Amino acid sequence: MKTDQAPILVWFRTDLRLADNPALTAAATATAQDGTPVIPVYIREEDGGDPWLPGGASRWWLHGSLERLGKALETLGSPLVLRSGDPATVLESLVEETGAQAVLCNRRAGPSAIARDRRVGKRLTARGVTVHPHNAALLYEPGTIRTKSDTPFRVFTPFWKALLSMPEPPRPTRAPSGLTPPAKPVSSESLKDWGLRPTAPDWAGGLRARWTPGEEAARERLAEFLDGPVAVYATERDRPDHDGTSTLSPHLAFGEIGPRQIWHAARHAAAQRHELASGAEAFLRELGWREFNHHMLREEPDLPDTPLDARFVHFPWRKDESALHAWQRGRTGYPIVDAGMRQLWRTGWMHNRVRMIVGSFLIKDLLIPWQEGEAWFWDTLVDADIANNAGNWQWVAGCGADAAPFFRVFNPILQGEKFDPEGDYVRRFVPELAKLPSRWIHKPWQAPDGVLREAGVRLDRDYPRPIVDHGAARDRALAAFGHIKTSGD
Repeated sequence: MKTDQAPILVWFRTDLRLADNPALTAAATATAQDGTPVIPVYIREEDGGDPWLPGGASRWWLHGSLERLGKALETLGSPLVLRSGDPATVLESLVEETGAQAVLCNRRAGPSAIARDRRVGKRLTARGVTVHPHNAALLYEPGTIRTKSDTPFRVFTPFWKALLSMPEPPRPTRAPSGLTPPAKPVSSESLKDWGLRPTAPDWAGGLRARWTPGEEAARERLAEFLDGPVAVYATERDRPDHDGTSTLSPHLAFGEIGPRQIWHAARHAAAQRHELASGAEAFLRELGWREFNHHMLREEPDLPDTPLDARFVHFPWRKDESALHAWQRGRTGYPIVDAGMRQLWRTGWMHNRVRMIVGSFLIKDLLIPWQEGEAWFWDTLVDADIANNAGNWQWVAGCGADAAPFFRVFNPILQGEKFDPEGDYVRRFVPELAKLPSRWIHKPWQAPDGVLREAGVRLDRDYPRPIVDHGAARDRALAAFGHIKTSGD
């Protein structure tokens, strides 16, 4: 076996796993064939004015994910190299240090990431270094699922039907059994010194109690979900008071598990157990929605900042810092909204149905721009994903692809009564209301004084009254949305 081959750099980004990692698999194949050394590297990118670098909750997760990836790569024989700075400059430096002649990576989503990757490719190519990008984050490459007139889909259902008509996604590959390390050790920064986890104050206690980052945890969670909850996913996924979702979204966001792994595992589970079929189909449809958002972002790079529907550029949004702060802290006076926002603050995650409710409340009850909600979610979600975040917020606002109609304004009382009928979700995250009877848990301001006293609830002291009247806010929103609809017709 030759040992004088020029090393390969494997640049990890949002693909922090060993299995079904096309860039790593290609490098491992070279190792197996002729002993080519492999140098795994992760670069903590400098700000450079990019608003879409990891937020606070994502940085907490990133620490744990890199820690586990580093241990796994060390077991394979080639430790993970950590560097900070501009990716092009860092990679050029590593090429100089190691004599590497190739960089393998997996593509990322987002306009700023794509622009950086192009710049990296141009600078490395000028040095005679080849760059090989792969697809690890999606079932299919963006641009491969299009309408019959060869245009991007703007409505999800036909996109989903077209996706289902495609050949099956490639089967996931196994993790490499070993990697050849470089002849000389490559210096690395210390993960601990990066300060990704908060210390003063340490606000991450709820995240630690709720989550275990890493590829192994992702694989275990998928197995647990397919072993039971997926059977009732179609009916239970809208119930925040039940454990009816996969909670795989943060693992997907960091690439600790890939969509092909999930797709084939769910298909296999449904084939083995017929009772899982409807739940697995509903689950994969949600994976399809993720795919839809990512394909759309590639076609519409301004999606995170600019409404897809140009009429919304001049929408009469309100600037209300007090109302925005109340929403962010879960003090709106609407229990289902406040429970969701407090779940987000405590655990870095929020149930999907509740995300729609709190999004509708911010945009339509408060008339605060959807970009404010998008930015808050980006900083506080452990599953922050630029395509999903932008696509879903625009969907709720009514200005994106396949958008919810402008007249869909979620009633937070009725939504709470329908999807949290006994109030268990609210009681978990809004404990000051825990002793209220289910009849009043979603509208405490309407409860009789005696009921409030018995439950130990003093409105405006223990829990706020609603910061807006939903009926009046709904009329205001419909008028504003109706105006731009009429003016655009």
